Amino acid sequence: MSASPSPFSDELLEQVRNLPDLPGVYRYLAADGSVLYVGKANSLKKRVGSYFQKSDLSPRIRLMLSQVARLETTVVRSEAEALLLENNLIKALSPRYNILFRDDKSYPYLMLSGHEFPRLAYYRGALDKRHQYFGPYPNGYVVKESIQLLQKVFRLRTCEDSVYSNRSRPCLLHQIKRCTAPCVGLISSEDYRADVQNAVQFLNGKTGELLSGLEARMQALAGEWKFEEAAAVRDQIAALARVQEKQFVESKGSELDADILACVLQDGLLCVNLAMVRGGRHVGDKNIFPAHAEGYGAAEALAAFIAQHYLNRSVPPVLFCSPEPADAAILAATLTGQAGRKVIINASPKGGRRIWLEMASKNAGLAIAQRQSAAATQQGRLFALIEALNLPEETRRIECFDISHTMGEATVASCVVYDRFDMQPKEYRRYNIATLKEGEAARDDAITPGDDYAAMKQVLTRRYSKIAAGEGVVPDLILIDGGKGQLTQAEAVMAEIGLAEPVLLGVAKGETRKAGLEQLIIEGSHASVRLPAHHPGLHLIQQIRDESHRFAITGHRARRAKIRVSSSLEDIPGVGPKRRQKLLTRFGGIQGVKAAGVEELMQVEGINAALAEQIYAALHG
Repeated sequence: MSASPSPFSDELLEQVRNLPDLPGVYRYLAADGSVLYVGKANSLKKRVGSYFQKSDLSPRIRLMLSQVARLETTVVRSEAEALLLENNLIKALSPRYNILFRDDKSYPYLMLSGHEFPRLAYYRGALDKRHQYFGPYPNGYVVKESIQLLQKVFRLRTCEDSVYSNRSRPCLLHQIKRCTAPCVGLISSEDYRADVQNAVQFLNGKTGELLSGLEARMQALAGEWKFEEAAAVRDQIAALARVQEKQFVESKGSELDADILACVLQDGLLCVNLAMVRGGRHVGDKNIFPAHAEGYGAAEALAAFIAQHYLNRSVPPVLFCSPEPADAAILAATLTGQAGRKVIINASPKGGRRIWLEMASKNAGLAIAQRQSAAATQQGRLFALIEALNLPEETRRIECFDISHTMGEATVASCVVYDRFDMQPKEYRRYNIATLKEGEAARDDAITPGDDYAAMKQVLTRRYSKIAAGEGVVPDLILIDGGKGQLTQAEAVMAEIGLAEPVLLGVAKGETRKAGLEQLIIEGSHASVRLPAHHPGLHLIQQIRDESHRFAITGHRARRAKIRVSSSLEDIPGVGPKRRQKLLTRFGGIQGVKAAGVEELMQVEGINAALAEQIYAALHG
C-alpha cells in the first residue's frame, strides 16, 4: 500500500530539510503572502521540522499548516535574540494564528514634563526621556485620582503648553486654588520646584518622609507667627494623611515593586489578570482577554503576554506568575538584559505574595464568568466597542453632545450620559446657546446663528470647565456628533481647560446618512474608522448618539415654540409682558391663544373688547 501524498509542495519540504541547526525566527505564509504564524526556535531545523513530522498535532496547528504555502526564516545569535525578534514581528504583523495581547501603549501614566515649570498630566503612549513618568498603572482611575489630589495639595499646572505660554491672566483653576499660576508669574521657580519635589516624593511612595517634612515646615511657620501659611500646610498634611489611609492595600514592611500575573483557561476562554504593586502597595488590577487564543494553554499564553507586554518596555524587578510561564528562564534572562538589573519570574511565592497570586487567579476566573454572562447585553456592547477602537479597558462613562437648531434659530445643545451600562436620564443636560441678532456686535456669550462649531465649543467649555474644577464626574469617552470640524473644537476646548483624560471620538454620518454607515473620527490623527453595520460596539454608539439627537431636538422645538410665541404676541401693541404671561397661562400656550375667540380673550384680566379684537386679528391676519 503506497503512502498518501504529502499536502505540502516539494519546494517547501526541501526548504524545511535544509534549515540550519541554529537559533532563529520562522514565519509561515499563506498563498496570498499574508503571515499565518511567527515562532522562535533554539534550533530552526528541529523546531520547524517537528511540524511536518508529528501526527498528533492540535486542530489549530493542523488548520494552520493546511494553509502554509511558503516559509521564511531569520537566523540570530541566541534564543534571547529570537524572542525579541519574534515579539517585534508579532506586534508588527498580527498573524492570525499567534495569540495577541493589546499593546500596553494603552496603559496610563502620570507625567511630569521637563519644563522649568513642569506640567502634571495624564498620559498614554510612547515615553519621552525629557519627561518624568510614574506608572504604568493598570487603569486610569488611580491616575485621575492622583492628579486631582496633586492639584489640591501641590497646585501644579495641568494646562497644555500652547495655553500656558499665551495666558495674560490666571485661569479658573487658579481662582479655585488648584494651580499657583506660574503662567503669569504668581509663583517663583524655586517655590514651584519645591512643590514638584514634594509631588514626586508622594508618587514614589515616600509619603511618610513627605508628611514629616510638611509637619516640620508647619511648626516652623507657626513659630514665626505665619498662621495662614501654616494652616495651608496643615490642610496639605490632612489631605495626604487621608489618602495614605484609604488609597492602597499595603504589604507591610516592604517597598517592593512587582507585578502579579495569573492566567486562567476556563470554558474555552483565556484571561490574564495583571495586578501591580508599587512601593509595597497594591495599586489595582485589570483583566486582559487576548485575540486568537484558541488552542493555547495557560502557560503558553502567559509566556506570550510577558513577551508582548514587557519586551522593549519598563519591567519591575519581580513577576509573580501562575502558572509558571513557558520558557520562563529565557524570558527572565531576556528581561534582565533589557532592564540592566536582575528580573525574577517567581511561580511559587510564599506567604502574603502567594495570596496575591490566588487573588489574581480568582479575579481572572470571575472576569471570564462575567464576560460569558454579558455577551448579549449592554456590557457586551461596551466591551466590543472598547476592543474595536482600542479604548482604555476601564472605559465606562460616556457623554455625547449634539447641536439642534432651525436655520440658526433657537440653538440648543444636548449632553446625554451613558454609565453603569445604561443611559442615565437624570444626568442629561440641555444648554441654550445665545445667538447674535442681525447687526448686533459680537460678544463672548453669543455665536453667529447656524455656527455649529462655535456652538459645540461653547457647550463643551461650559460643561467641562466646571468638571475640571471638581464639580462633576470626568467621563472616560466623549462622543461628538459631527465630523472633523466639531472634533477639532472639542480638542481645542480640552487643551484650553487642561482636561486630557477623556478620549474624544467624532461620529459622522455616512454619505447617504443611513444608519450603519457612520464614520468614527479618531482624535489627534482624525483618521476615519468604520465598524460593520452588525457590530455591537457600533450599535452602542448609535443608541447613545440617537438619544443625544432626540434630547437636543425636543429641547430645540420647545425653545423655538416659546420664542415664536413670545415674538408673535410681542408685536401686538398693548400686550406687554404681564398680559402676555396671563394669556399663555390662561390658554396653555400660543396654540390655545390662537384657538380662542374674542369673547374668550376678553375673560382674561386686563383684556378689553378692543384689545381682544386686536389680538384675534393679529393672530389670524
